[in-house]
Amino acid sequence: MGSGIAEVCARAGSDVIVHEIDATAAEAVLGRIQKSTARALERGKLEGTERDQILSRIAISTDIAEQSDRQLVIEAATENEDLKKDIFSQLDRIVGDEAILASNTSSIPITRLAAATERPGKVVGLHFFNPVPVMALVELVTTVLTDDAASDAVASYAESLGKTVIRAKDRAGFIVNMLLIPYMIGAVRMYEAGFASAEDIDAGMKLGANHPMGPLELADFVGLDTTKYVADVLFEEFKDPAYASPPLLTRMVEAGLHGRKTGRGFYDYR
Repeated sequence: MGSGIAEVCARAGSDVIVHEIDATAAEAVLGRIQKSTARALERGKLEGTERDQILSRIAISTDIAEQSDRQLVIEAATENEDLKKDIFSQLDRIVGDEAILASNTSSIPITRLAAATERPGKVVGLHFFNPVPVMALVELVTTVLTDDAASDAVASYAESLGKTVIRAKDRAGFIVNMLLIPYMIGAVRMYEAGFASAEDIDAGMKLGANHPMGPLELADFVGLDTTKYVADVLFEEFKDPAYASPPLLTRMVEAGLHGRKTGRGFYDYR
């Protein structure tokens, strides 16, 4: 999702430096941005000069120290708490005292990430939705230590990107995933029990509830590994059986069937 976040920030006129872990990843993120903006150009949502300007505002780096002059850093690493804590700790030592650090995490409590820094008042959650250039929503998550000025500044910035901001307190899963994960988990349990086929479960929700995707199709799109991780974080936080990962989901993740990104999940995309 980092490439999408970088794109929307550059579209809004920001000077963006994307940090990636190595040259291969850096090349891949630039390719995704080029492809996304090319599609927007083909659909008439961008003009040629606008695309050139967007791309000129984005630099890719493999040196995290390049973030030193940033006013806002948005972390969008893999959904792994230890990894994110390490990144926040590094950023805290690199950026200026007034810089705000935000996480695109979909589930991890922001207080835990803020604890890895010396600036807990300037750490927030800024959870975008995929694909970032298309989805209009951003969840702004604040902790009991977040400065009002910092949260208001981030909200204003997110709105300048053309996003609608909803505010959530710091609980695992925030607003959307607290509602969405039990829905997807329930569909997995229904399928696991042989109650209905994946196609019929998804058709029921698409045609009966007017959802653009059915729950199993959506889980494949999100990534079954990510879905399970978020479910596990929610279960750890609330101990509610509604968030417990079904055995089928666990086995599929262990087998490497992670959905669209691996070519197979509840459906075959190969």
